Amino acid sequence: MKKRIALACTALLLLTLAAAFAAGTAESAPKQLIVSTWGLSEDALWSEVYEPFEKQYNVKVVLDTGNAQERYTKLKNDPNSTVDVIELSQKNTADGVADGLFAPLKASSLTDYANLIPGAKALIDSGSGAPYTLNSIGIIYNPKTAGMTIDSWEDLWNPALKGKISIPDITTTFGPAFLVMCSDVKGVDFTTDKGEAAFKALEQLKPNVLRTYAKSSDVASLFANGEISVAIVGDFGVPVISKADPDAVYVVPQSGTYANFNVINIAKNTKNYDLAVAYVNYRLNAETETRTAKALNEAPVNSLVKLTPELAANKTVGAVAARAKMVDFTVVNPLMGTWVDRFNRLMNK
Repeated sequence: MKKRIALACTALLLLTLAAAFAAGTAESAPKQLIVSTWGLSEDALWSEVYEPFEKQYNVKVVLDTGNAQERYTKLKNDPNSTVDVIELSQKNTADGVADGLFAPLKASSLTDYANLIPGAKALIDSGSGAPYTLNSIGIIYNPKTAGMTIDSWEDLWNPALKGKISIPDITTTFGPAFLVMCSDVKGVDFTTDKGEAAFKALEQLKPNVLRTYAKSSDVASLFANGEISVAIVGDFGVPVISKADPDAVYVVPQSGTYANFNVINIAKNTKNYDLAVAYVNYRLNAETETRTAKALNEAPVNSLVKLTPELAANKTVGAVAARAKMVDFTVVNPLMGTWVDRFNRLMNK
């Protein structure tokens, strides 16, 4: 009898220890945070952003990558999406807000809100999410293979550049901005003619355009293979393109540029809201923004970050930021269906 009791007690003890071990394992097992983002410079992102965040918060980051339009459409069309946070351009962010895809993100939840630049605060206050970097559009070109100096937007229409240019697809981050820039070259405010002058300018530019592109890595390949001499790109793509073609130089014409905030939002269906907020705060803190400025060519939105002149090069800061304009997406977005169809028939047929 005593032996049976002893065996029963031993079994009970083992079950208790097993349960305790399982509970401890469950507690220590990292949570998973699914981040929808661009597929650019992933190695640098892992070393400078995701791995330090994983270590600090005992979390496993899983990426869902693609261009902004693809990922926005995917989130919109999947009611069972498991994405927790999504990083988008302003254009797609405006669409997502209108479609009710995001959870609220209040300024009071952001530990560095007081340190952010005014434009970033304004977007947060409008309910559009948290901007984490500012970028703008410019021209990158190889002076040797282009056979000329390029320092203005008008130079792109020079017949000497026939078949030497790549431009962003209309659905990319700076696709709409480049179309608006085409209108500017014609001296027409696109809001007055819904882009008619822009498309006329684009038609005149077409002989110079070898192809459109969806990702900066595509442009890098075109330069590396000697297929193009000029591309219109966001400044975030400069490092990868310069690596592919060391002779390429980046120019932001004195006449101006168009800027874009990349914005983080929390998906409304997330089961990890608090962890998602922690991720947003992590991206906005001065330490992280200093690292991403160095490794990813991202202009910081945290005013506590101070860049050296060397580090500020090819970023939307200082003089470049001063002459940057914003595209009015309240006007652009209703036109996008028509613009996409017209652009594809003109440039991608």
